[in-house]
Amino acid sequence: MSDFNVILNDKSVKPKEKTEWLSNWILENRENTQILLDFAKDSKDPIKATCIEAMEFASKNEPAIATKAWFDFAVESLTEKAPRIKWESAKVVGNCAGQFSKELDQAITNLLANTEHIGTVVRWSAAYALGEIILLKTKHNETIIPAIESIILREEKNSIQKIYQKALKKITK
Repeated sequence: MSDFNVILNDKSVKPKEKTEWLSNWILENRENTQILLDFAKDSKDPIKATCIEAMEFASKNEPAIATKAWFDFAVESLTEKAPRIKWESAKVVGNCAGQFSKELDQAITNLLANTEHIGTVVRWSAAYALGEIILLKTKHNETIIPAIESIILREEKNSIQKIYQKALKKITK
């Protein structure tokens, strides 16, 4: 754990380098990722966000690397105050939703709440995750699809509307 503290608190290391280092650590230490999760839970927001960003990067490349504990942590982190934590967590949820398709209720609730967030990146990330969830074609689509159709009508950003529209188009093929 001291390595995490040293790297993440080193002002001479650029943020992208920190994320890259953590991502590589995750990929090389798959069986020990709980150590990083425990560290992230007790960290201040900027460090927690960097840890989640590294989880996002690793799970994007290898979704199977994510554990149930990762998923639960990401779902819970969707309710954090810091926007960066919200958006990185949404991307982790989107990357891993297929592995945890029977456990999406709270994720969906938290993501739908984030569709109302003032921050564009938070809304964009929620759209990404919700789009990934509807592509799974689970029972949740009965409630998510009408919610997404409503979100599209009120969402001011075309880029976010397009994420939803793309996912809806894919499931109707």
